[in-house]
Parts: sequence; structure tokens; C-alpha cells
Amino acid sequence: MSDNQPAGTTRPASVEDDALLSQVTACVFAAGTYLRERFSPDARLWDLREIATAAHANDETVLSVLKAPLLAARPGSGWVEDELESGVLPTGEWWVVDPVEGNINHVHGLTEWAVTATLVRDNTPVLTVVHLPLTGDTYTALAGRGAHLNGKPLRPSAKTELNAAMVGTGQAKPGEGQATYQRIGASVTAMLSSALLLRVSVPATLQLAHVAAGRMDAFWQFSDVRSGLLAGALLVMESGGAVTDTHGRPWTLASRDFLAAAPGIHAETVHVLSTLY
Repeated sequence: MSDNQPAGTTRPASVEDDALLSQVTACVFAAGTYLRERFSPDARLWDLREIATAAHANDETVLSVLKAPLLAARPGSGWVEDELESGVLPTGEWWVVDPVEGNINHVHGLTEWAVTATLVRDNTPVLTVVHLPLTGDTYTALAGRGAHLNGKPLRPSAKTELNAAMVGTGQAKPGEGQATYQRIGASVTAMLSSALLLRVSVPATLQLAHVAAGRMDAFWQFSDVRSGLLAGALLVMESGGAVTDTHGRPWTLASRDFLAAAPGIHAETVHVLSTLY
């Protein structure tokens, strides 16, 4: 199997993966409990050093209760140490985990954050759990088995016109560089003229969960940080949405950008974004 195989084209999840999903869900839920205890809506930080210290402490707290059980659940699996890494992985099974997806929100007292864990098999996501500790909501997906929110199937929006769509984008990480910032800015300008409403926010995974659930209609990102895209990509694909790059080509971990959209507006969204560069 090629390292550049399009995401979502691997064989369906196995019966063994069904049992694994229950294990991963329990692990992520337990980690989220610790993270919820660390959250305060009154958090007010003074400078970049304080932000970095608080975010690092959150990561360490979650990993201390999440990493060992996940590795034990799949003996021989690998672990992606840097949550901001991008690009293809070696063949085999890898855990791509964001201990606090939306950490910047958590440490500022905002509510949009989650714990995510995704199993990647030969560079294709096959299982994911996204847990929102403040609401108790849990999104899950298995390759070939659909995507669910609290056990109920997810479906993307049925919209067919971009001018009626709610769309979104955002940064993948700090310090991405002027070329990426210019692409983000150009896409925002283009979509302000094309879509009904545009959101620019983080984290990516929660916007992608909205696309999978039909609350939002499209999300794109001009970088390929794995931990922010893989969980949401599997949710969208398994809900019936379209996942490609911004030119409409199959998305892989080697792609330089990303688009997830409701099927009825995917082509129109590609048309807008693909003409920017």
C-alpha cells in the first residue's frame, strides 16, 4: 500500500476495531475528565510565556493518562510525539493524538476545545474519537462504518448553493509564515463574496465536526498539521462528506492543503479556492 494512498480508501475497519473503539473512547473520556478539572472560564493570562506554560501543562496532564493505554491497546503501534507535525508517516499503525485540540482556547477560558485520538493505518485514518469534556459530547468514526455523535449517525448538509453556506477556515499553528497568511487572507476575501457566512477560528477539528454534522458546510486549511485534520477528516468522510485538497484532488498526508465540504457545494467551493494560487 502506498504511503500516498488517498485518505479514506483503505479497507474498512475490522471487528477488532469495533472493540478498540470502545477502549479508545473510554481512554479519551478519562483524559477529558482531568482536562475539565483544569479548566476555568476566568482564566486570564498575561504574556506568551504564561500561555506556553499553561498549554504545556495541559498537554502533559492528558498524555500522562492517555498515552500508555492507547499504546497498550495496539501493541507495536507508533506514537506521533509532535502534535504539530505534518507529512506522511512510515507504514504501519500510528496514534495521532491532540491532547488538547484547541489548547489556546482552554487556557484563555474559552469553551471550544476537545481531546482527540486517531488511529492511522498505512497513512489512512481508520478510527477516531473526539471528546468535548465540557458538554460530554463524543464524536466517533470507524472506516467504512460511519460517523456518530453520542451514538447517533452524522450526515453532512444537503445544501447545493455556496451562497447559502456557512464556511470556515483558520490557522493550523503559530508562525506559519507570510505565504500561508496571504493564502488565508485571499481565501477569506473570496469567500466573503461567495458564501453566506464565514468563520475564522480554531480548532480545526471542531469545525470539521460541524461539517460532518451538517451544522457547517465547508472547512479548508492551507497546511497539513496531522493532529488537527485526521480526526475531522475521518468524521466528514464517514458522514458522507467530501474530503479533498483545495483543487479537488484526493487528500493525502502529503497534500499541502485541505478541504472538507458538503457534497452539494464541494465543486463550487473548489472553484473559488483553486483560483487563488
